[in-house]
Amino acid sequence: MSRVIAISNQKGGVGKTTTAINLSACLAEKGKKVLVIDMDPQGNTTSGLGIDKENVVHTSYGILLEETEINDAITPSVVEGLSVIPSERGLVGVEVELIGRDNREYILKAQVDKIRNEYDFILIDCPPSLNTLTVNAMTTADTVLVPIQCEYYALEGLSELMYTIELVKQRLNPELKIEGVVFTMYDARTCLSLQVVENVKDNLHQNIYKSIIPRNVRLAEAPSHGVPINIYEPKSTGAEGYRSLAQEVIERKIN
Repeated sequence: MSRVIAISNQKGGVGKTTTAINLSACLAEKGKKVLVIDMDPQGNTTSGLGIDKENVVHTSYGILLEETEINDAITPSVVEGLSVIPSERGLVGVEVELIGRDNREYILKAQVDKIRNEYDFILIDCPPSLNTLTVNAMTTADTVLVPIQCEYYALEGLSELMYTIELVKQRLNPELKIEGVVFTMYDARTCLSLQVVENVKDNLHQNIYKSIIPRNVRLAEAPSHGVPINIYEPKSTGAEGYRSLAQEVIERKIN
């Protein structure tokens, strides 16, 4: 049974795209067939998996405008078993372009339903905002994975995200669940990182993954080389963190 996971947090810089790139690559490394849908206009997930975003023809933008069939947009990545639906800058204006469109919240779902059983996991990288792109991702997804940076304002804005998830569940996708929370950019040398983890555990009554992604120079370098961390530096702490997370995600039973 395939699982569709939206990776979302409206705060920027929390490791959302890093998680989309490296979790998908580590799932594929474990023999899973994986598709990543890049819904962020910046297209960093696209380029981080070795795809030249300037030269792609069929993208998630075309899918949302119903000008592209999903099969035409599926593009091989640098990782065996991992494909990508690339993003493009046109997504910035898609909210306006879809005004008045019937069932605009379900456009992505209608396309993904055609191919979802061909994959073990489909990951959707959402933009750092709660807009039509994110809503389309959440109506398509089974669950939402929330990366949280280990920094002082970690909980800021999280209530809005949880409210949006609950709203989508009530009105558009009654099956939607929280996949869980994953801590990113953890620095074991600081008391702050530990305090943030404890604070979130005390205040957020959701599944929290045991795997914690460390602050790691190699993780930051990998996207500029167009490869995920398990290829760029397979023995780094960042690679081990995402391998551990991938194993937890595989083993997670969604009730």
